[in-house]
Amino acid sequence: METVVFGAGSLGSLIGGLLAREHDVTLVGRAAHADRIERDGLAIEGEIDAHVCPSATTDGSDIAAELAVVTVKAFDTQTAAETLATGSFDAVLSLQNGMGNEEILADALACPVLAGTATYGARLERPGLVRCTGLGEVVLGPHDGGTSSLAERIGRAFSVAGIETTVADDMPRRLWEKLAINAAINPVTALVRVENGAVLESPARELALEAARETVRVARAHGVELDESSTLTAVERVASATAKNESSMLQDVRADRRTEVDAISGFVVDRADEVSLDVPTNRTLAGLLRTWERERNLRPSS
Repeated sequence: METVVFGAGSLGSLIGGLLAREHDVTLVGRAAHADRIERDGLAIEGEIDAHVCPSATTDGSDIAAELAVVTVKAFDTQTAAETLATGSFDAVLSLQNGMGNEEILADALACPVLAGTATYGARLERPGLVRCTGLGEVVLGPHDGGTSSLAERIGRAFSVAGIETTVADDMPRRLWEKLAINAAINPVTALVRVENGAVLESPARELALEAARETVRVARAHGVELDESSTLTAVERVASATAKNESSMLQDVRADRRTEVDAISGFVVDRADEVSLDVPTNRTLAGLLRTWERERNLRPSS
């Protein structure tokens, strides 16, 4: 399957590299990374070891392929959508953090947009080298739920490339559950500069779980049946499985980069305001991270 990975950072490079073991892949990323891949190929180390030779470019415009996989930061989704709209694809799959990305892509693109989650751990070590820090799976399906022969086809292509893949008919529930997990782990670890396992112990545990509970209540208010008990269990399971990892939001804070707080805690707050729900934990976490970003001139001027 001809595939473009738009946003070849850590996760995009890993997923694109794994797909390149069996498929024709083009990675769209930063210049130093793309140049090294074009010259020497892409090395994957860690839990998976491989060396592949996908195409790589810094310009994602005017590309035609069967599939575009979007892995840019949530705040770059609009720009990605506008660039992808200059090309031609059978389908676009978002494997991004946060919520709302699929709607932005769907508004700009004529092809079907699928939603997905990816639990593989990845870290871009240097140009041309991505490290798989943890095995996981990709779950994908229509972003508004239900079944799709196109999703099944893409799922098979991922599986053939050795990526553990599930095609799901309940993506709205899965996306909200992932949001609850991210809302629990990412902002807490980013604000206090700790690894994911810290949210398993007091006092961070109570803060993280309350952020997840609020997210569950907001999901239900928007018609998504999300079970609180299983969601809290999922938070603890992910935190335990990735205990020694730094969340993507913490990595951004350490590097003085803008975070995805608007699409995680901020999204919970925005959707809560629409239905007049009180979400004080998510509101506080979002406010603190936005303040940090503003003080470092990382947020766009309002």
